[in-house]
Amino acid sequence: MKALFWIACALGLAGVANAHHSFAMYDQSKRVTLTGKLTRYLPAPNHAQLLFELLEADGTPILDDTGKPMLWGVETGPSTRIARMGVTPDNFPPGTIITVEANPLRDGRNFGAVPNGSPLINCGMEMPAGGCTAETGTVYLSENF
Repeated sequence: MKALFWIACALGLAGVANAHHSFAMYDQSKRVTLTGKLTRYLPAPNHAQLLFELLEADGTPILDDTGKPMLWGVETGPSTRIARMGVTPDNFPPGTIITVEANPLRDGRNFGAVPNGSPLINCGMEMPAGGCTAETGTVYLSENF
């Protein structure tokens, strides 16, 4: 009986240690490429988040149905891991123009997950001529995080 108790405890702790949300909420069969002006970088232990206003390739804001800038967000890998790859609040302050690939949420809300190895491009504080691309910006996260 004691052995069963300890086995149950070990299995329970293994489940807690591996507890993490599923990526089933993201449509991993789709990828969207988004360009925007960063409004917030939220570092967190499990996933960092980048929140931004969508922009056209010429820097014009994309507006929603109410005439306000369309907001999007993405989650990345752990902030400590991506910080080692250069993605920090100092390198990505509010106002930074970014381009990112994401698997969007299945329910259609404006949020997604950056797939492992997908680039995050930092184009500085002004939209480069021709848009924010790997050729006009600095590429981060092009390797697995």
